[in-house]
Amino acid sequence: MLNKESPLPMYYQIEEDLKRKIESGIYNYGEAIPSERELSETYEVSRMTVRQAISNMVRNRILYREKGRGTFVAEEKFEQPLQGVTSFSEDMKRRGLTPHNELLIFERQDPDETTKDLLQLKEEEVYYLKRIRYADDEPMAIEETFIPVHLFPELDADRLEGVSFYEYIETKTAHSIERARQTIEAGTAVFEEARPLSIEEGDAILRIERIGYLSTGVPFERNTSIYRSDRYKFISDMQREK
Repeated sequence: MLNKESPLPMYYQIEEDLKRKIESGIYNYGEAIPSERELSETYEVSRMTVRQAISNMVRNRILYREKGRGTFVAEEKFEQPLQGVTSFSEDMKRRGLTPHNELLIFERQDPDETTKDLLQLKEEEVYYLKRIRYADDEPMAIEETFIPVHLFPELDADRLEGVSFYEYIETKTAHSIERARQTIEAGTAVFEEARPLSIEEGDAILRIERIGYLSTGVPFERNTSIYRSDRYKFISDMQREK
């Protein structure tokens, strides 16, 4: 099954074979894979080689271990294309999942200097929203959003009940959304971030900041989201420049 003449390490070949079996449905999400002993017999390699392959896959959150029970296939990550400006709710509905929010904070406040600069404000107030975003009742992200009050003077918590902010803009106001600039950074969760996301302090996260712009070119939101990296990944199609 493994090519022992290949320059690729045995543990890497095992990883790739296990990934193929997961993708083809031989090993399903949430199910146990064979034991180290069984895999070492199947691949005709040492248990140490198998252990290295499994440890790498656990580190990359493809597999997870449960003490006394075995090693299991982790849940599939949601894929989020980097093309197009969409909301969290739109993304989840497109996947056939039910999105909902837990609104922690909704208030008017004076913005800090960074928010003023990013939203091109002078002395205007902003709405500050802090929400936990769920997909099928599983916490996926913590989101903080700053929105200029003068752009949406009628906005309140009730108007966002059961509807995404983007949907509210494009169905309840005269504005339309044109584009966004987004940055993505890797990080680790502090306690205040880990607890509501049902992960452990120190677990890997994706920290995403987005500035959204209306069709008039005016920035309408500063959004910072913290995503669970074990459940979310971003993909991008690229072409080589000629």
